[in-house]
Amino acid sequence: MTDEVKRERLQKVLARAGYGSRRLCEEMVIEGRVTIDGEVAIIGDRVDPSAVRIEVDGALAPVAPGLVHYLLNKPAGVVTTASDPEGRPTVLDLVPDTPRVFPVGRLDLMTEGLIVITNDGQLAYDLTHPSKGVEKEYLAQVHGDPTPASIRALREGVALEDGMTAPAKVARVSEGVLRITIHEGRNRQVRRMCDAIGHPVERLVRTRIGGVGDATLKPGQYRELTVKEITRIATAVAAGPGDDQGHIDLAPVSK
Repeated sequence: MTDEVKRERLQKVLARAGYGSRRLCEEMVIEGRVTIDGEVAIIGDRVDPSAVRIEVDGALAPVAPGLVHYLLNKPAGVVTTASDPEGRPTVLDLVPDTPRVFPVGRLDLMTEGLIVITNDGQLAYDLTHPSKGVEKEYLAQVHGDPTPASIRALREGVALEDGMTAPAKVARVSEGVLRITIHEGRNRQVRRMCDAIGHPVERLVRTRIGGVGDATLKPGQYRELTVKEITRIATAVAAGPGDDQGHIDLAPVSK
């Protein structure tokens, strides 16, 4: 197949990806909201969606053919790898076998909650790159009940063996339960932060990635992300650290 045959009208590519009718996608192009490899698109542009980076309103558009994006609620005891030499269940055991996909980032063995699983390499790279600083929100049930001073320490940053943490958003939900939002991606960071203030984590659940959460998704269940949700994540990536990326209210975790 020649490069010319591979290229399609831009509005057709956007419409197929879920951005609306072709007419609506044409209007987005006319309004200057669409770029191709950093250049503002114009009506009449033809593209090979697998070979260029298309952005809508500054956020990566998931337009390459064959992309899938799952949101999985990982149960405790499931590892976030493609395979496990110890024979433990993996997150890939909980989603379809085809097409081939991979988890974006990691949750440790006993941490529960939301994780994106996809074959979208560009979105995965953007989502996990340290410079992007996409917010991730957790509910942490901890030993004891942290004092206001301890909570303030988490907000301002605590000293870990690999350096001070960035300021976090922290709120006391109920006795012994904290809502913690971070934008760094250090290994076991929330657990280590809570250890540092003397309140070890007893249960940890990730409830939001960027502006995307789902309080109805049961442990072990997955669903496909909507185009709006993918765009919301991509927008959080484009916004960078410190942006208010949304808030999901959930019932406190319990033992």
